[in-house]
Amino acid sequence: MTDNKTEGKVDEGKGRVKEAAGSLTGDDSLKNEGKVDRAAGETKQKVGDAADKVGDAVSKVADKVKGKD
Repeated sequence: MTDNKTEGKVDEGKGRVKEAAGSLTGDDSLKNEGKVDRAAGETKQKVGDAADKVGDAVSKVADKVKGKD
């Protein structure tokens, strides 16, 4: 399974390229598609960050239960 943060960065980068290409060529459809890709990438990164925080919290609880505090 691909890491959400990595996948999000790739999507954000693709979105920025599409958005720039759309701006240069005057293609509003491509520019808007880039904005959507960029927003989706940012969201995936945030989901990845949240998953990391949940995983860290679960690990801390598990360590306390095991007496590794």
